[in-house]
Amino acid sequence: MKAAGVIGIGDMGSGLAKNLLKHGYQVTGVDLKPDRMAAFTEMGGVPASSPAEVGQAADAVFVMVMTGDEAKDVILGQDGLVSHLPKGGAVILSATIKPREAREIGAAMEGSGIHLIDTPVSGGYPGAQSGTLTMMAAAPDAVLDQFVDLMEAVSSNIHRVGTRPGDGQTVKACLQSLIGAQFSATFEAAALAAKAGVSGQVLLDVFSTSSAGCGVVNNALEKIIDRQFEGTGSHINTMHKDLTISMGLGEELGVPLHTAASAMQIFHAGRTKYPNGDNWVCTKVIEEIIGAELHRRARK
Repeated sequence: MKAAGVIGIGDMGSGLAKNLLKHGYQVTGVDLKPDRMAAFTEMGGVPASSPAEVGQAADAVFVMVMTGDEAKDVILGQDGLVSHLPKGGAVILSATIKPREAREIGAAMEGSGIHLIDTPVSGGYPGAQSGTLTMMAAAPDAVLDQFVDLMEAVSSNIHRVGTRPGDGQTVKACLQSLIGAQFSATFEAAALAAKAGVSGQVLLDVFSTSSAGCGVVNNALEKIIDRQFEGTGSHINTMHKDLTISMGLGEELGVPLHTAASAMQIFHAGRTKYPNGDNWVCTKVIEEIIGAELHRRARK
């Protein structure tokens, strides 16, 4: 049985740790926030004080940090994984960063004897906590075969999308351009219904049983009509960052992303007005403009 590590034990990383533990793995982890470390220890994880300590205790380490710079630091830094994981071990890059940054990490790891699996995930907080994430995995088949048991502990759908660092991040950038558009269209439709006097429950019933219904739309609408704009595990900073990556890739490749650009502006507005909110808080910005709110039950 392999030993696993997790660096970054927030909304997503805590789910990775929980499901690895559930499948019987020893899990060593580190996070900068003491409350996260306390929760991780309580669930049965082994706390560490640095990425180096995580690497020394693990055969493979999931890296679930926020930015490319953070990923580079915990993987390549003086106290990073590459210098402390056992030869033949793997860095499982599950964070969403720029494809270019993943390629740079891969290039820097060449000759280290440590494998890099570039595999951003989708499914958000519910998927992480339930162990049903979708993985967009890029690495040679032999490497994926070697570590697939660890990945299956946290994912119900592992897609082999390429063999090179950056391939996984590229697919994730395409996915996030679509999800961002779905989110923003849902926010606008919710505001339109609110102004027209339609109840949130009616809108949810219709949307969820129509061809437009899907996990992204249904979950967003549920949160909006129940007025759950904070603490749902989907902080607006993450989607805002992901859309920035999608837009950057479009600029790099010369691809116009008109709809994703509109979504980007909606998330700009939501993040500026409600920096502590979750994705759905963008709806509140539109509601404030029109003077109407969408609730599960229409207000008399």
